[in-house]
Amino acid sequence: MDLLTRARRPARQPRGLASHLRDPARVVFLAMFGLVAAGWALVALDGGQFLTLESVVGIQQRSAALGIVAIGQTLAILAGSLDLSVAYLISLTSLVAAEIMAGQDGNAGPAIAAALAISVLVGLVNGLVVTRLQVHAFIATLGVGLIIKGVVDHLYDGPAGKVPEPFQLLGYSRVGPIPVSAMLWAGVAVVAWFLLSRTRLGYRIYAVGGDEEVARLSGIRTSRVIVITHVLCSVCAGIAGLLLAARLGAGAPTVGTDGGYDLESIAAVVLGGTALAGGRGGVAGTVGGVLLLAVLDTLFNQLEVNSFAKDVVRGAVIVIAVAVYARRGTRRVA
Repeated sequence: MDLLTRARRPARQPRGLASHLRDPARVVFLAMFGLVAAGWALVALDGGQFLTLESVVGIQQRSAALGIVAIGQTLAILAGSLDLSVAYLISLTSLVAAEIMAGQDGNAGPAIAAALAISVLVGLVNGLVVTRLQVHAFIATLGVGLIIKGVVDHLYDGPAGKVPEPFQLLGYSRVGPIPVSAMLWAGVAVVAWFLLSRTRLGYRIYAVGGDEEVARLSGIRTSRVIVITHVLCSVCAGIAGLLLAARLGAGAPTVGTDGGYDLESIAAVVLGGTALAGGRGGVAGTVGGVLLLAVLDTLFNQLEVNSFAKDVVRGAVIVIAVAVYARRGTRRVA
């Protein structure tokens, strides 16, 4: 119980600007606003206009799938694990859902249920391989992902199925300036935030990620917590697969891997200040990390920066952010 109490009550921080800069979530949002200001100036010098209504809507739509996957990845990483199978699972769920919808005369219910059931099964396998077979999460989830890839490559040569027009509204319709896909992402983020900050499971996730052995000695069933976080992570990937199927109008065997949702989601989580070792971080920072990457991509597109330079800058931003967080953590310990 003491461990759960410590997880619930973070250490007090000094007030003022310094305390705000010690919170990675606030830092990443400040960095995003700074990037918006810099982008506005750079694009204006180039004779253009940065972040018009159209581009803002585009950012929300493009970042929704990555944001949903990153929320699930946050839960797994906070528990001291991670998931590299999400990209392959996204492709599989998009294909399964689209094929079922095509055979159900537009009825999306069975397709959604099947996609989520497959996601739960994959998450359960990931969690059990990590906890029962004691395989490191990096290897376990990569292996499961490659199995999924093999199945997809064997069964599908290209896009398959057909998504009915009502379900496609999930990918492109909007309420005012806010896309429905962004609302879905916001809903997933709120649920994850509530789980982490207001439930016993959330406190246990932080405890297991902080120190698994201490958590076990405190009476927490650590294996169960890790399995649950993997299941939730896979469910988020399944939701992203459904969203991408709605956007494409069909399932695609490479939609997950082409989008790089495995490494991109981890990058967004780390950029948002969640420690890869687990136990520190949260959903707010992940949302900021996803938005920062989306704004950065939009700026690159408007300035017509080549893809090589994009990858170099994105990589440098992530490395610098992690280095700053690591140094800050070292100073606290000292």
